[in-house]
Amino acid sequence: MPVLPGAEPYRHEGGEVGVLLCHGFTGSPQSLRPWAEHLAERGLTVSLPLLPGHGTRWEDMQLTGWQDWYAEVDRELRALRERCSQVFVAGLSMGGALALRLAAKHGDEISGVVVVNPGIKVHGLAAYALPVARHLVRTAPGIASDIAKEGSEEVGYNKVPLHSAHSLRIFFRLVDSELPQVTQPLLLLHSPQDHVVPPADSARVLSRVSSADVTEILLEQSYHVATLDHDADRIFEESFAFIGRLAPSVGKQASDTGRVSEQEGTATGG
Repeated sequence: MPVLPGAEPYRHEGGEVGVLLCHGFTGSPQSLRPWAEHLAERGLTVSLPLLPGHGTRWEDMQLTGWQDWYAEVDRELRALRERCSQVFVAGLSMGGALALRLAAKHGDEISGVVVVNPGIKVHGLAAYALPVARHLVRTAPGIASDIAKEGSEEVGYNKVPLHSAHSLRIFFRLVDSELPQVTQPLLLLHSPQDHVVPPADSARVLSRVSSADVTEILLEQSYHVATLDHDADRIFEESFAFIGRLAPSVGKQASDTGRVSEQEGTATGG
């Protein structure tokens, strides 16, 4: 099946510091494309893969599960590790859970983790009904485009395949059990008003990881897909600053760029 317009994977060959970005459940790389481009423009090597079953039609996703999605980001991480001296992982929603599992499994190979509105649990009665309901009903209403910013839309499915949702529930439970293995510096950004993933999930992540270096930022003006919302620029800037603090070569590059811009500004003003 052809990929939906805007849902294509994105890769950029930059410097020796790499970032792997993971999109969310039923979403696509489109939701993280501006973030990826922001990091690429600042000299980073960036990988934003399209997860199996995503970005085409929901029927394709029905045939996939968490093992497929995780295997894809794991492959991308290994490729980045071959290319870069330092690698960071980041993600939105389920992509945040994927990033956290990569951190738990790969340890020192990952220099830091950035997650935005990470999902870590399927809430409510639906969670208990899924094992049976998925055999009776194929889909539930979609969760895409929970965005406060008028005119901003997410490229994602308008239906949730229940077989995949059941697999997601299993994956979330697995990741929750592995959170204490996450020791890397962590930047967690989350929206108090989120109609897809409640703030309790972010609180759960913060309470269970073993990271000593943790930064929490509230995204007051955004809903779930904050990377396409009012706080998008803040996410981009804070994540780049976080990476620059932990990757000396990026920090130096950003500092040098700032000095050049200041000098040019002074010359122009004279």
